Amino acid sequence: MIEEVLATARYNPKIDPTLGIWTWEISFYLFMGGMAAGIMLFAAWAVLSRKGDQLVFAHSRFALWAPVVLSLGMTTLFLDLEYKLHVFRFYTSLQATSPMSWGAWVLVLIYPLMIGQALSTLRQGYPMLAGLVNRVPGGGRVMRACEAQRRMIAWLVIPLAVCLGIYTGVLLSAFGARPFWNSGVLGPLFLISGMSTAAVLPILAGANPPERHFFEVVDIGLITAELVLIALLLINLATGGAQHIQALALVTGGQYTVPFWLWFVLPGLLVPVVFELVAARRYRWLGLTAAALVVYGGFMLRYLMVEIGQVSRWTDYAIQFDPQLLHRLVQ
Repeated sequence: MIEEVLATARYNPKIDPTLGIWTWEISFYLFMGGMAAGIMLFAAWAVLSRKGDQLVFAHSRFALWAPVVLSLGMTTLFLDLEYKLHVFRFYTSLQATSPMSWGAWVLVLIYPLMIGQALSTLRQGYPMLAGLVNRVPGGGRVMRACEAQRRMIAWLVIPLAVCLGIYTGVLLSAFGARPFWNSGVLGPLFLISGMSTAAVLPILAGANPPERHFFEVVDIGLITAELVLIALLLINLATGGAQHIQALALVTGGQYTVPFWLWFVLPGLLVPVVFELVAARRYRWLGLTAAALVVYGGFMLRYLMVEIGQVSRWTDYAIQFDPQLLHRLVQ
C-alpha cells in the first residue's frame, strides 16, 4: 500500500495543487521597474520638449528618482533569489529566446544612462547633492559632461525605458503554460501602468499648480488607455481556448473576482480617474487622493496578475498524495 502511494501519486511543494513560487517580491519588482521606466520617460520628454519653465519638477528633479525606485525593486528581486550568490550567472550568457535574460541585460544598459540622466539635472534640482558629487575626484567633470549631452542622453533613454516598461509584462506573457499570462497585451499594459504611476509622483511631491494640472490630464489619458488594454486582455481570454476561458473565469465569478474588480479596477482605476476629472477644477485634495490610489492600483495590478497567473494552468492534475495518510500508514 505504501509503495503504491509513493509510486502513483504526485505532490510537489509550491507546485501542487497550483504554482506558488513567486510572491510579493516579484510583484514589487515589476511595479518599481514600471514606475522607473515612466519616470525616465517623463524626465526625458521634459528635456526634449523644452518645457523646463512649465514642468520644473520633471525637468530638474524627477530624473534622480528613477535609479532610487529601480534599485528598491532590484533589492526585492535579489531577496527572491533562492541562491543569491549565483546572481552573476544571469550575465554569463545572453539567451536570445529568454525574456528574463534580455531583461537582465537591459538593466545593465539602462543603469549608466539612468545615472547620466540624473547627473545632468543634479545642479539644477539638487544643488546640495551636486556639491557633494563635485567633491568626488572627477565628479564635477562627469556632471558637466552629462549636462552638455543632456538632450542626447534623453534620446537614448527613451527606447531603453520603453524596453524596461514593456519587459515587465513580457516576462509574464512568455510563460505559455499559464493561460492568464499568455497574452501580448501584458507588455503594453504594464508600460502604460508604469507611466501612470510615474505621472502622479510630481503631484504627490508638491509640484506647482500648472505642472500638477498637466500630469493630472496626462494620467487621465493613461488610465483610459489602461482600461482599454484590460478590456482587450479579458476579450483575448474570452475568445481563446478552453483553458483561456477557464482562466478568465477566475476573475468573472471565480476566486479572484472580488480582488480584481473591487480591490484593483474600482479603487485603482475608476475612482482615481473620476477624482482627477474633478481635481481639474482645483480641488487639490482630490488630486492627491487620486494620485495615491493610482500608485496603489499600479501595485495591485502586478500583485494580482502574478497571483492569478500562477493559479491558472493548462492541465488539472489529480493530486492523490496525502502526507497525513502516508504518516498514518508508516505508523
